[in-house]
Amino acid sequence: MSGLWSRAATVAAQTPASRNRYVDFLRALSIGAVVIGHWIVAAPYAGGGEITLSNVLEYQPWTRWLTWVFQVMPIFFLVGGYSNGVSWRSASDKGKSYAEWLEARLRRLLGPVLALLAVWVLLGVGMGLGGTEATLVGGLSQMALIPIWFLAVYILVVLVVPLTYAAWRRYGLLSFWVLVAAAILDDVLFLAADLTVVGWANYAFIWVAVHQLGYAWRDGYTAGLRRGAAWAALGGAALVAMVTLGPYPVSMVSVPGDEISNSLPPKLPMLALALVHTGLLLSIEGPMRRWLDRAVPWTATVLVNGMIMTVFLWHLTAATLVVGAAFLLGDAGLGVDPGNRRMVGRPAAVARGLRGGAGPVRARLRALRAQRGRGAHSSGLAARRGRGRGLCRAGAARPRGRRGGRRRPARSQAVGAGAPLRRRRAGRREPAGGRPRRVRMS
Repeated sequence: MSGLWSRAATVAAQTPASRNRYVDFLRALSIGAVVIGHWIVAAPYAGGGEITLSNVLEYQPWTRWLTWVFQVMPIFFLVGGYSNGVSWRSASDKGKSYAEWLEARLRRLLGPVLALLAVWVLLGVGMGLGGTEATLVGGLSQMALIPIWFLAVYILVVLVVPLTYAAWRRYGLLSFWVLVAAAILDDVLFLAADLTVVGWANYAFIWVAVHQLGYAWRDGYTAGLRRGAAWAALGGAALVAMVTLGPYPVSMVSVPGDEISNSLPPKLPMLALALVHTGLLLSIEGPMRRWLDRAVPWTATVLVNGMIMTVFLWHLTAATLVVGAAFLLGDAGLGVDPGNRRMVGRPAAVARGLRGGAGPVRARLRALRAQRGRGAHSSGLAARRGRGRGLCRAGAARPRGRRGGRRRPARSQAVGAGAPLRRRRAGRREPAGGRPRRVRMS
C-alpha cells in the first residue's frame, strides 16, 4: 500500500494549478457510494442447501429513502459533462479529429469491460460444468454485470458530445431546459398514454440533460452557495411533489414488485434528484477545492481515481464471489432473513461468518505445514548424523602428525567432530542454519 501511496503522491505533486480537483473528488466519492450501496442492498439468503438472491429494498420499505443518497448516477453524468467538455474543447483547439478524441475517451472504458466479460464467460462455463443450476448462474452473472448498463448509456452520451457541446455553446441553459421538456413529454406518454416503448427515450433525454449541467458547471452557471442552493431547492421541491402527489415511487432504483421504476427507464424523479445533488455539491465547491489543495486529501483522491474503473466494474463480482464462498462455508452470515432489520448489517455478518468458517481451513493448512516442517527437520537431522559418523571414521583413519607444532591425538579429532553433534542432540545449541521453525497445532 505504501508503494501505491508513493506513486499517487508523485502524480499528485505534478497536478497543474488549473485543474479542478473537485471533479476528481466527486468521481471518487460517487464510486464509493455505489460500492457501499450495492453491498448494503444485496440480500442473499441461504437455507436448506439453497441460496436465494433478493433485495433489501423489497422487504424493508424504509431503506428506499436511502436511495436518494446512494443513487449517484446523476453525479457520474455531471462529472462526465464537465470533463468531456474540457477534453473536447482542448482537442478542438489542438486540431484533433473527432475519431482521435473518441478513441482516447473510449480506450479507458472498453478495455476493463472486455476483461470483465471474459472472466464471467469462464466463470459461467465453469459453474455450468460443475453442476450449478442455470438459473443461479444467470442470477449471479446478472448481478455482477450491473455496472455495464451504466457504461453502455454513458458511451452513448459520449458519442454525441460534439453535438451537445455545440448546442451548449450556442444556446446555453436553453439546451438543458429543452431536454427537460422532452423528458416531461416522454413521461406523460409513458404513464398517461401507456406508450411504454417511447419511455426508453428518456435514457437520452434525462442523462444528456444532466450531462449538459456539467457544461454549465464548467462555465460557472451553477457555482456559488446561492446558485447551488437554488438548484437544490428547485430539484428537492419537484422530487417531493412527484413521489408524494404523483405516481412515482420513493425508491430511485428498481424494486421488485413496483409497477413503476424511476431508473428503468429513468423518469422525472431521477432528473429532479440530479438537480438536488448538483445544487448541494456545487454549493460547497469553494471550501472543498481549498481542502483538496492539501497534500493528503488530494493524494487519496488521486489514488482512488487511479483504480476507479477497476473498483466500479469489479465490486459486484467481488460481492458475488464472497457470497459464493460464504455459501460453501456453511451459509456463513447468510441466514439472516431479508425482512430482518439486521439485514442492513449483512456485509459485516458475512465477514464474521467467513472468518469463523475459514477457521477449520486455516487449522488444516497449519497442520499440513507442521507435518512438512517435522519431516524436513527429521531428514536434516539424519543427514547431519550421517556426516558426523563419517567424520569420526575419517578422523580415526588419518595418520597422526604435527599441527601447529603440537601433536594431537586421533581421539581429539573424532571428538572435535562429534562433540557439537552431541550438544545439538542435547538441545543446548542451535543448528548452524538456525532453530527449526515450530508450528503450533490448532
